[in-house]
Amino acid sequence: MGFEQYKDVWVFIECFEGTPKNVGLELLGQGRKLAEGLGQQLCAVVIGKDVEEGIQEAQRHGADKIYVVQGDEYRHYSADGYGYAFLQLCRKYSPNTILVGATINGRDLGSKLAVSLHTGLTADCTALSVEDTGNVVWERPAFGGNLYAQILCSDTRPQMGTVRPGAFKKPAPVEGNQAVVIREDIHAGNIRTQVVDFIKACADGTIPVGEADVIVSGGRGMKNPENFAILKELAGLLGGTVGCSRAAVDSGWMPQSRQVGQTGSTVTPKLYIACGISGAVQHVAGMSGSGTIVAINKDASAPIFEVADYCLVGDLFEIVPALIKELKARKQA
Repeated sequence: MGFEQYKDVWVFIECFEGTPKNVGLELLGQGRKLAEGLGQQLCAVVIGKDVEEGIQEAQRHGADKIYVVQGDEYRHYSADGYGYAFLQLCRKYSPNTILVGATINGRDLGSKLAVSLHTGLTADCTALSVEDTGNVVWERPAFGGNLYAQILCSDTRPQMGTVRPGAFKKPAPVEGNQAVVIREDIHAGNIRTQVVDFIKACADGTIPVGEADVIVSGGRGMKNPENFAILKELAGLLGGTVGCSRAAVDSGWMPQSRQVGQTGSTVTPKLYIACGISGAVQHVAGMSGSGTIVAINKDASAPIFEVADYCLVGDLFEIVPALIKELKARKQA
C-alpha cells in the first residue's frame, strides 16, 4: 500500500467516566493545522461506554469526522480493549497521522499501536508542523531540554506522536460545526486486566496543576516545606493551586505530582507566579506557555526573568505576604 492510501489526521479523545480530558481537545487545534498542511480531514476517535459528551466536544472543537467505538468493556481504559479497537479502526481506514495525549493511558496506547502498526512514535512533542514532502515534523526536547530535536517518520505510515497535556491551548469552539459521526461495532474479547478502584491523587481537594487557571509555584528559594504554606494561602485567594520546581521535589518538600517542568507537568494557566525559582531550562519548558508569568526572586539575574511578564526583584518572604494582605483587603472592601 502506497502512502497515498493513508488519509486524514486522527486525534484520540481520551475520556474518563464519559468526560473528555482537555488534552484531546487541545490536540484538535494542532490536528487542524496538520490537516490543513496535508490537505486532509481532521478526525477524532472516541472510545468508551458513555461517549456522547466526547462526541459533542470533539464536534464543538472542530473535528470534521468522528469515529466512535462504544461498549461496556470500554468503560475504563485497558491496553487490550482500547488497543484492539483503535487497531481495527486503523486497519480499516488507514490514517496518515495519529495524535495522542501523553497521559498515562495515552503513552500506553500510543506505544502499543506503534508496535502493532510497525511504525514510529515520537514522544512528548512540543511543536508540530508539516514538510512540503508530506512528512510531519515532530519537535521534542532532548538532552535534558538543552536541545530540541526534529524527528520525521518518512518511511512508514501512520505517523504518530504523543503530546503532553497543557503543551498547547485548547482551540476556540467552532460554532455550527457538523461532524460526520461513524460508529463502528467493535468488541474486544480478551481483556486481561480489570480496574478495581480509583484513588484520587489530590485527595485534599486541591486542583491538579494541569487543570488550574492559576498556579503559584515555589522552588529552592522557599528554604523548607513549611514555607509553602504562604504559597497555598496566596493560591487559595487567587482561586488556584500550588506547583513547584524539581528542586523542591528532590528536597522532599513537595510531591512529584506538583512538579512543573520537563520531568513534571507542562502547564498553560492564565496566571503563573514563580517564587524563588531560578528558571532552569527544564522548568521553563513546562510553563513558558502560560498566559501571564510573574516571577519573584532576589537574584536580579535569575533566568526566570527572561520569560516573565512581570519581574519582582526582592525577598519573596516580604513580597508574598504583602500580596496576600492586599488581596484580603480587596476581598473585604
